[in-house]
Amino acid sequence: MTAIVLLLALAFALIGFGVRTAVQIRRTGDSGWRMGGERTPATAVSHLALALSPVLLVVGLLLDLADSRFAGGWEVPSAVEAGGLLLAVVGLLLTVAAQLDLGSSWRIGVDESEQTDLITDGLYRWVRNPIFTGMAVFLVGEALVVPNPWTVGAAVLGILGMEVQTRLVEEPHLVRTHGPAYAGWAASTGRFLPGIGR
Repeated sequence: MTAIVLLLALAFALIGFGVRTAVQIRRTGDSGWRMGGERTPATAVSHLALALSPVLLVVGLLLDLADSRFAGGWEVPSAVEAGGLLLAVVGLLLTVAAQLDLGSSWRIGVDESEQTDLITDGLYRWVRNPIFTGMAVFLVGEALVVPNPWTVGAAVLGILGMEVQTRLVEEPHLVRTHGPAYAGWAASTGRFLPGIGR
């Protein structure tokens, strides 16, 4: 099962970042990556957490695959593994669907000088951050299939990074950029789950 979720993690990286970036370049002539903006403590924390999370995940999966004593894994029932695999697949699909819903407004990071459209339809009708929801579901699913300190740490660190990025970086930017339109949408739409975090 470890080999399957390792391949799924590689597919997530390839599709969610590589292919999506290529699509963005083809559509707009721009990659959509905005990582060189103003460095604040919040961006530093979120970028570090979101960069280390996939590294921990892959290390945990590789250690488990090699049956290393450093993996430190736990046994779980096969039903938990199957549920985790389902969550990982759903997380990948949700992430890709949410990225597509953003169209040319898709970005990784924030550029304060840039104003993109406020997308409130598709998956964004139900939650304000469905990409992060998909990513979190994916990380939790992977950790359930191969539970060890590395994969659980990857999920915790990834979710922490998403929380910081959303609450302290992206939401303030969207308030400044879209004002009442964003405030109205945020008042009726959950942050990561429908109805929660309005």
